[in-house]
Amino acid sequence: MELLLIVLVMVALVVGAVASTVRIVPQARRYNIERFGRYRITLQPGLNFVIPLVDRVNTKLDVRETVYSSNPRPVITEDNLVVNIDTVLYYQITDPRSAAYEVANYLQAIDQLTVTTLRNLIGSMDLESTLTSRETINARLREVLDDATGKWGIRVNRVEIKAIDPPASIKEAMEKQMRAERDKRAAILHAEGKRASLILEAEGTRQRSILEAEGNQQARILEAEGEATALERVFQAVHANDADAKVLAYKYLEMLPSLASHGNSFWVIPGELTEAMRTVTGAFADNASSLRSAKVSENGDARRTPPVPSPRDAIEQAEHEAAKAVEAAHEEAARADRIIG
Repeated sequence: MELLLIVLVMVALVVGAVASTVRIVPQARRYNIERFGRYRITLQPGLNFVIPLVDRVNTKLDVRETVYSSNPRPVITEDNLVVNIDTVLYYQITDPRSAAYEVANYLQAIDQLTVTTLRNLIGSMDLESTLTSRETINARLREVLDDATGKWGIRVNRVEIKAIDPPASIKEAMEKQMRAERDKRAAILHAEGKRASLILEAEGTRQRSILEAEGNQQARILEAEGEATALERVFQAVHANDADAKVLAYKYLEMLPSLASHGNSFWVIPGELTEAMRTVTGAFADNASSLRSAKVSENGDARRTPPVPSPRDAIEQAEHEAAKAVEAAHEEAARADRIIG
């Protein structure tokens, strides 16, 4: 019985010793092995063997890219304003041995280095530059941190400023400024829209006036051309019918009263008025003489000749003859239109 117990103890010791020699390292992990307190090797992922009671695992490190978010830290700007800035750091362990033995706490060291660099950068910038120069600050932070953490076996892939919190009074002033800027832009846009509307309206009025003027001009030109054509045709018709000079003189006198028919307060009598009246008077005299001769020849007695027609009868007769001449002129003009058409 005692022999069996001794055998079981020996087997347990052997199994424990064999198990203590095997180290299985997960993927993306690194184990630093020390032998008698001195660094010996870094175990890679997979199955590894060590000497029990001689080798031991000192540190277990994760070599994946890791995100570290720092707490907000107060920073003073060039214009003596205190702002709270917190950052986000993306880093990766490239040398497990250096990360374990070159620095005691690499996360704390990175955090303190970030705060120091931020204070140096923000101290040379005012608040407005700080709020608008995030890319510059990020690039400078990454350059400084990557240079300092290289000997620690750590590579800084990216640094981002997560938030910049100015004081409450500054926030209120900034909000008022933004509201004023928005109101200014709205007023400018409204004024520009009104200006464009007035310009378009003026352009439309100008274009309408130009078109109306051109239309009136074209209408007057066509009206003048029509009157000129009508006068030319009447003139040709009158000359073609060989109108009597007495008729033309009478029509000349008939047109004189129309000069005052439109409310004209001043008008000039043409110099040909005397000649026209002489022609009409001669026509009336010739007409009276012809009538008297006809009566004498019929009766053979001058004492029994009827009285000479009154001027009113002579005028009516002249009007009748003039109307016939005008009617003939109109017929000739219509005939000319048909021929031309």
